Amino acid sequence: MDFPITELLDEDLSTQWLLKHFHPDGLKCPRCGSREEEARTFRRTRRSGLVIYRCRQCDQTYSLYRGTVFEHRQLTPMQVVLLVRGVCKGEPTATLARELGLTRGTVHAIRKALQANAQALQPTTPLQDHETETDEMFQNAGEKR
Repeated sequence: MDFPITELLDEDLSTQWLLKHFHPDGLKCPRCGSREEEARTFRRTRRSGLVIYRCRQCDQTYSLYRGTVFEHRQLTPMQVVLLVRGVCKGEPTATLARELGLTRGTVHAIRKALQANAQALQPTTPLQDHETETDEMFQNAGEKR
């Protein structure tokens, strides 16, 4: 059973969470580096409700999604939070698409981009230990054979 979970989240809290994790040093102009306080609100998008800022120094427009895999996508902050959560939890693409009201293709493309970014951030140095241990893993709740 799928739940319309985006209706249960708060837009402002989702936006604050995204700001904290996407722009830990604060939202800045991508061209000149001016802070959000120095920009003016240019407009609000119709579908996603996202605020677009225009820098007063260089006239560059930018938003919360600037520099992320969500740039140029019309997703609400609640959809983005739940999509990141679902990908991290390993939720199936079809389930995420149904719950968030998106197409499977959109969810699949974003999942691939997030996974590619995570892969690029993996350390390339070898482990310091000479030996490693792994635990047994049961797949599909099956028994050992």
